[in-house]
Amino acid sequence: MAQDLISDMASRARIASRALAGMSSPRKADAVLAIAQAIRRFAPAILAANATDLARADQSGLSGPMRDRLALDLQRIEAMAAGVEAVAWLRDPVGMIIDESIRPNGLHMARVRIPVGVIGIIYESRPNVTADTAALCVKSGNAVILRGGSEASASNAAIYAAIVDGLASAGAPADAVQLVGTTDRAAVGAMLAAQGEIDLIIPRGGKGLTSRVEAESRVPVLAHLDGICHIYIHAAAGADMARSVAVNAKMRRTSVCGAAETLLIDAAFPAAPVISAMIDAGCEVRGEAGEAAHDRRDIAATDADRG
Repeated sequence: MAQDLISDMASRARIASRALAGMSSPRKADAVLAIAQAIRRFAPAILAANATDLARADQSGLSGPMRDRLALDLQRIEAMAAGVEAVAWLRDPVGMIIDESIRPNGLHMARVRIPVGVIGIIYESRPNVTADTAALCVKSGNAVILRGGSEASASNAAIYAAIVDGLASAGAPADAVQLVGTTDRAAVGAMLAAQGEIDLIIPRGGKGLTSRVEAESRVPVLAHLDGICHIYIHAAAGADMARSVAVNAKMRRTSVCGAAETLLIDAAFPAAPVISAMIDAGCEVRGEAGEAAHDRRDIAATDADRG
């Protein structure tokens, strides 16, 4: 049963979380770096698994943007490994003092960051989330139970195999990262009902997933809204940096949820070079009245664009 599966995983994750909590910052960083190295070594297996997922996606008629989110190649796998490495070099949040005060009676009080414990993450489509979340949780001393979308099941399993190999090579507890191996949706329900076994649920996906998690979960939830990703360019921004950031934010990979959707430019900033750069890069720009003066290829925005 799904409930028994999740309960067993959570029990093992709890033990692993205690081991992680006792690891030093350098040891946790080494474990994350080992995951990155393993992802590179496992690249052929990850690509083969991804090909299986893509073939299944083509048969099921998965939409173009969703297919692009699913697809991996050597460049994307290297970016995945590099992203994991970047997490390793982040400051360890555990032990950070975020607030402190001395009471009138002389008592020194402080709020200190500690690991959450066992985190459950439910996500869709993008297999790189498997590596990203594993790295972030290990770095912060948390064990994690991952439940990815069925469309990426083979890719997620291959990336997970690399993660386990990396953890083992670094002497970290293998159960610190676990992947729910079944695509049965009952497993999601079991995670949401695992009060006292899982400490926090994080959904990462579309509105339907987030709404279900918020409605059904008996575990505390860290959710997100639909989101419209904005880029704001301040009047004092450097022209070259503003142009580079705006183009990268939208055009680096247009199918992902983090791709920019709205560009806000201070009236005192010279907007023409940025808008022209966006259009030259292949972006259709729909602007407010009067913006055609910046670049005549700019299309006037309609009420549908605004809302």
